[in-house]
Amino acid sequence: MLPLNDIVVLDLTIARAGPTAVRLLTDWGANVIRIEPPPRNNAAITGSRDGPDEQNLHRNKRSLCLNLKREEGYRAFVKLVAQADVVVENFRAPVKERLKVDYESLRSINPRVILASISGFGQTGPYSDRGGVDQIVQGMSGLMSITGFKDQGPVRAGIAISDTTAGMFLGQGILLALIQRQATGKGQWVHTSLLEGMLSKLDFQGARYTMHGVVPEPQGNDHPTIFPMGTFHCKDGLVNIAAPSDKMWNDLLDAIQDSELRKIVKYQSVSGRMEHKEELRADLEAVLSRFTVHELVESVNEVGVPCGPVNDIREGFENPQAQHLGMRKPVSHKRLGNIDLIRSPIQMTQNPDTSSLNCAAPDIGEHSREILSEFGFESSRIDDLIASGTVFG
Repeated sequence: MLPLNDIVVLDLTIARAGPTAVRLLTDWGANVIRIEPPPRNNAAITGSRDGPDEQNLHRNKRSLCLNLKREEGYRAFVKLVAQADVVVENFRAPVKERLKVDYESLRSINPRVILASISGFGQTGPYSDRGGVDQIVQGMSGLMSITGFKDQGPVRAGIAISDTTAGMFLGQGILLALIQRQATGKGQWVHTSLLEGMLSKLDFQGARYTMHGVVPEPQGNDHPTIFPMGTFHCKDGLVNIAAPSDKMWNDLLDAIQDSELRKIVKYQSVSGRMEHKEELRADLEAVLSRFTVHELVESVNEVGVPCGPVNDIREGFENPQAQHLGMRKPVSHKRLGNIDLIRSPIQMTQNPDTSSLNCAAPDIGEHSREILSEFGFESSRIDDLIASGTVFG
């Protein structure tokens, strides 16, 4: 038994943010039915059906291909909503209302249903009708302005950070609504947006502005307010070191067996090290140049100061700790054979096997007949829906 085994989710989302929220639910046992429109020739932003993005986003789901624009298609959807716990969507408001998947419409069908919505900029407001994608929101939120180095201009993060952040927040919101429904017996509308998620994700950098009016600037690989905490050159490459406190600074000097830096007065306080960071960087790297990355990782961690290599993604997955944690998990695909996907990072003692990848991402409409049958549709009715082009599968 997984925590969400009794939860039925209708997933109407596309792209990445919505599917990220739904993946949280399906990885922990929810019966997720991905309701997809009729097939089109244009490829999704997440690539081909058999590609790594689609497979990783939509594992553990089943697919029902249903044309909601047809009256008989919407009637079939209504029957599913009546038995569902959660509906997740990322339509723009006019589309949501035209398709009658807005909260008032769904609540009239099932008062216990939770509608979870995700958008680029929110459900109301001057930008609510705009389409929002990760790149745009990274720029609008201010994230790009603090990413990269001062002399190179704004830089996007190397992943779809606003999509995945908003998706995780929406997943949390769904779980909160499910808990509250246990007490009230009522569903509700839960929604967030890429912009809300990204402004929240700015965290202390955002709070520096909201509290004190400070507009942070890019700091490259350094922490913006403490030093040394960043990337440093050594004999054979780059190493990350975090030694901001006085104790950690002195422990670092013990690890690299340097007594000269300890004598320099301006480096003896947290504020002094930050004020003279560029001088300290040069002096520290002169000492670090005697050591390899491996030597520093071993000796600096031994004294309790965080230190690590700067890996590429292959090295990130293949390092011994990642191997021990088992973040790569196999699942069988009917065309691709066994493929490795990325498991949920959450671990729970009552569910020690966090590897639960039951199936690869489905083909469009792969489970249409199976799903409709489970929801009480007669076989002849399913045949009629398929013959009319309302259902594909």
